[in-house]
Amino acid sequence: MDWSSLIGIALALAGLFIGHGLEGGKLASLLQPAAFAIVVIGTTGAVLLQTESATFVRGMRMLGWVFAPPPSQRGPLAAAIADWSQHARRDGLLSLEQYMHETSDKFIQKGLRLVVDGIAPDKLRGLLETELNAYEFSQRQAIKIWESAGGYSPTIGILGAVLGLIHVMENLTDPARLGGGIAVAFVSTVYGVGLANLFFFPVANKLKGIVAETVTQYEILTEVFHDIASGDHSRVIEERVASLLTRL
Repeated sequence: MDWSSLIGIALALAGLFIGHGLEGGKLASLLQPAAFAIVVIGTTGAVLLQTESATFVRGMRMLGWVFAPPPSQRGPLAAAIADWSQHARRDGLLSLEQYMHETSDKFIQKGLRLVVDGIAPDKLRGLLETELNAYEFSQRQAIKIWESAGGYSPTIGILGAVLGLIHVMENLTDPARLGGGIAVAFVSTVYGVGLANLFFFPVANKLKGIVAETVTQYEILTEVFHDIASGDHSRVIEERVASLLTRL
């Protein structure tokens, strides 16, 4: 569990509620189901309109990484690389086939398979770089739904405000109904701007960092597989990994 994310969102909400209370406002005045429905449903619809359904679903699933990010693979990755290098030099490249069945990571499986198949080192690097570029593009497209939501929600909040004011104008002769319309008008803007800057954009930036670290690990693996296929000494590979891991 990433406690910084939980603490961050708790502080953001606390700041809003405490500030609202210090100004004499009531919590109930911020709880407007109509305004929430306008902003959340409207934003979701706009994002769905511009995004393929599979990409949207993938982006929604990635939300879990914000609060429970994938465990770091730095240590296990370094140990695995050293093991691959030693076995490749001692028993030959075909000995790496056993490791293909010990990992669920498709990128690692592909890299090991290319090495075992005896693909030329430069060709191997090119194939893995293509795979890496496709992975990064796919992940960034999924993250983009959160950036898009952050862009749409303030504007949809303004639409909610306009709808609330229309409701007010329609009921000028009924003072008892004016308060609800005005509340929806202002609270819609609060929801739109608040969700964008306190949730949608922070989520997108957090996911970008997680994906960037994974991409860096795959870049390291690409070079390692190239070195193993080239027959470089295991010590050379270990030194390369040691220097590259400092980038993570």
